[in-house]
Amino acid sequence: MTQTTTIAFDQAGLESFLQSRDEPDWLTELRREAWQHAAAMSWPERRSEEWNRTDIRVFQLEKYGVPGGPVADDLPSRAQLAEGVDLAGWIHTTDSQVTEESLSEKWAAKGVLFGSLERLCRDHADIIRPHLFTAFDPDYDKFAALHAAFWSGGQLLYVPRGVALTEPLHISSLLSDGGTDTTHTLIVLEEGAEATVLHESNGVDADGGGLHLGAIELIQKAGSHLRFVDLQEWGQKTYHFAHQKAVVDRDASLQWTIAAMGGQLAKVNQTVDLVGPGADSQVNGVMFTEGRQHLAFHTMQHHKAPNCHSDFLYKSAQQDRSRTVWKGMIKVDKVAQKTDGYQRNDNLVLSNHSRADSIPGLEIEADDVRCTHGSTTSKVDEEQVFYAQCRGFTRNEATRMIVTGFFQQIFDRITIESVREALGAAIARQVREYS
Repeated sequence: MTQTTTIAFDQAGLESFLQSRDEPDWLTELRREAWQHAAAMSWPERRSEEWNRTDIRVFQLEKYGVPGGPVADDLPSRAQLAEGVDLAGWIHTTDSQVTEESLSEKWAAKGVLFGSLERLCRDHADIIRPHLFTAFDPDYDKFAALHAAFWSGGQLLYVPRGVALTEPLHISSLLSDGGTDTTHTLIVLEEGAEATVLHESNGVDADGGGLHLGAIELIQKAGSHLRFVDLQEWGQKTYHFAHQKAVVDRDASLQWTIAAMGGQLAKVNQTVDLVGPGADSQVNGVMFTEGRQHLAFHTMQHHKAPNCHSDFLYKSAQQDRSRTVWKGMIKVDKVAQKTDGYQRNDNLVLSNHSRADSIPGLEIEADDVRCTHGSTTSKVDEEQVFYAQCRGFTRNEATRMIVTGFFQQIFDRITIESVREALGAAIARQVREYS
């Protein structure tokens, strides 16, 4: 299926887009302001430090349309994270339009909100307006501003103070070949609240194309606990631009697991701000590329308060002529004494033509901290292959086992069994027979 809309990302397209929506005035004004900023911005330049390893000169926005119009209701689901899981609720979107939403009555009765962000902006503006675009920055770059102006099919989770959801929630976004996805995910946990969210993005066709201009905002108040899983398997010809940010307050904890395996070109900014004493975050990342894929992740652990802990671990494997770029930064403000920060990126290069760029960094203004960072890049260890062959494995079997085992450290960190199995299966599908 190819998306049928012809609305362009321009002034006329914005007006047509706004006319088709039933939104409160405050949201319309946010969109208009974002468009004004987007129209005034240039595309990121290759010579800038953030983009000098990611070339977007072949990307043409005019090839894609603003989400809208009818979507097919018979597209096959590719959701993986929810298999065999008892869910508290779910939201399904197709080409950036919410097609199904559900929340268990027992949680709705406790004040939990979970469903279409568009609908809830109308019905619960008093809750959403103070939080929307407070973690995400619409002025970060042109991609962010365009998203802020044209987001559609968004999802919201709001958990009131002291409410602890005991079953996971599932969010899925499906993209047809040639479609556009601009979903905005907003999660707000009030003081002492707890939740687990399984979020995944899939292309209908594994070889399909399209455009994703997305954002994720995770806002955690004091003492809240969130487990957030994000699996991205867009089609192999899809452009993926995303801004993802968490704000973690006093004594709150975040476990964020991200797996990226789809897309032709991806540029993702992922940030965790630790804004209250005792805040804790663990981020686990997996990237697996093939063909001519280019996946670039820029991560930031920003310590803004004392006595906080952050732990980032990314593992990447590259096949064929693909390339990954990971640039990580631990930033510690002057007031953030007693910081404990860790970041690491390991790469397994599986061909003579693939490439991994790994750039860890520290920016520390406090003087009583413990911050460590590191990076490794290597090929499959021939000694390990020989060791396995001595015990009866063929060379191909040994190599596949080593590649799969490379990611085990990430899997060991995941506390949800179904997620471990789903990510393990996704990795296994990528691993080929190596000679």
